Amino acid sequence: MIDLYLWATPNGHKITIALEELGLPYRTRPVNIGKGEQFDPAFLRISPNNRIPAIVDDAPADGRGPLSIFESGAILTYLAEKTGRLLPSDVRGRFEVMQWLFWQVGGLGPMAGQNHHFVQYAPERIPYAMDRYVNETTRLYRVMNTRLDDRPYLAGDYSIADIACYPWVVPHEKQRQNLDDLPNLKRWFATIGGRPAVERAYAVGTQLLVQARDDAQKR
Repeated sequence: MIDLYLWATPNGHKITIALEELGLPYRTRPVNIGKGEQFDPAFLRISPNNRIPAIVDDAPADGRGPLSIFESGAILTYLAEKTGRLLPSDVRGRFEVMQWLFWQVGGLGPMAGQNHHFVQYAPERIPYAMDRYVNETTRLYRVMNTRLDDRPYLAGDYSIADIACYPWVVPHEKQRQNLDDLPNLKRWFATIGGRPAVERAYAVGTQLLVQARDDAQKR
């Protein structure tokens, strides 16, 4: 059994998608970042960077007891290697996937995250910062659109690279992006969004938010 420490964020959704796609049994361990639960000492022992997601696998392949992993890219790689799925074993196929996974964790995620902050949450409206991160998000979306011109998924076959990128495209409207201008990306987005495992994963996130709301109303 895998314990998944998460909240309903793009990085959290990555791991629920992977677990649902791979059919691995897991338990959700909500970490309400709005309440600061990511700073709890027990969670910091699992995720020292005080960020979700993180997992604890009670039955890793080495048989040496529970294994904890933080950072979404590392978790996705671990789950793919654990099951032998969503990541090719041949060197060319593997690094075709890995380069796009690293592209997401080093580029799309951070840039879109700054987009979210300055466009939606920053207490001060800073036009330079807003333009910078909206424009960089636009550039990265265009990179994906070009890549998808002659293939159904980022690395050819559906993989952890697609799983990593998809949740960061879900809030495209809030990022001031128009998928109608990016037909290849729009097709990819619709295809992944229609996968049953993805629908189940997002239902998990919705339930976390509903439970948090209900708990707040009871106080």
